Amino acid sequence: MAAPIPKAALYYSKLSIWASVPLLALEEKGYGPDEVDLKEVDLSTGENFAPSYLRINPHATVPTLVVPLQNTLQAEIESRYKAIQDSRAIVEFLDKSRSSQSRTHTTSMAPAPALTPATIAFSATSNKIIDLLHSEPADPNALVYFNARDDKSLKQLAHDVLPKLTAKRETLTKLIHDNETAHIRVSEKTQKFWEVKRIASDGIISILQNASKNADELDATAQKARSEYFAAANAAWNALKEVLLQLHQEIIGPYALGDQLSLADLHLAAWLARLAKLSGATGADDGNTVTDKIEVHIGNGFKLPKEFSVAEARRRAGLPPGNVQPTDRQNRLAAFWDAMKERPSWKKVYADGLH
Repeated sequence: MAAPIPKAALYYSKLSIWASVPLLALEEKGYGPDEVDLKEVDLSTGENFAPSYLRINPHATVPTLVVPLQNTLQAEIESRYKAIQDSRAIVEFLDKSRSSQSRTHTTSMAPAPALTPATIAFSATSNKIIDLLHSEPADPNALVYFNARDDKSLKQLAHDVLPKLTAKRETLTKLIHDNETAHIRVSEKTQKFWEVKRIASDGIISILQNASKNADELDATAQKARSEYFAAANAAWNALKEVLLQLHQEIIGPYALGDQLSLADLHLAAWLARLAKLSGATGADDGNTVTDKIEVHIGNGFKLPKEFSVAEARRRAGLPPGNVQPTDRQNRLAAFWDAMKERPSWKKVYADGLH
């Protein structure tokens, strides 16, 4: 009797925006809870920089999907493993590994809808949206640390993120010290990687450590650093205007490609949830409220065009019409939010709130 095939393992973190993408995919594809091991990586303490994790993901990022491969080595070794380290590649793998035509090595009997676009044109649109969401101007991880544009919001940001940044820096410092004193052994490349990450943490930590001081209490060097930080934060949020306008133009509605959920929607859902959280929205807010808060947070009178029929969006998403009037309009990102937040996958991944 052949030995059972080892399960895949998804390394994720509740703090990671892109880890939410495969978590949504697991639910949408109908994978059973016994088919993929979920292994949480504590980013707040820098667990992702540990040598054991770097062996499966040298970039120290999450998510990572480790999947078993059969019949690849000598006869006495039945399987080896492959680590997929990019959220885009992970959800494509999950989509292809469980389909309505083939449920190989799966115990779940749930439906397995295809998430890959069915046409070349839809594939092009999907890829364009995903590429945009993962582009530098749209980077949601950078926005976490540049979510302050005045002294008051800087104090709040320091309260929210400084403990995590400090813990990560302490982990990196200990790892570097342990390697230098031969308590652990890693390559020179890994040592330099840790050092670069520690230096990157130092820059933002130095800004946040002074957040409790008013600008006139800072010395000239610290004042200059704070001024440059605010300029960078304003530039980061200002760059989102074009990203949001492009998304509004590309989305067919209510989902990226129309009536059916696709791979692009998983990335967009995770990205928009993070943007909503940073803008002060909650998971209980409807699409209009969420996008209103994002517009206000970006500032300078930015507005997305409200040209999509609310009634049509709800019909396409299979939602009850409610008290919507035929003339009611909303932007396409608001329509997407309303459709997505009603899905069981969303309710499960964001059960504890936006992240």
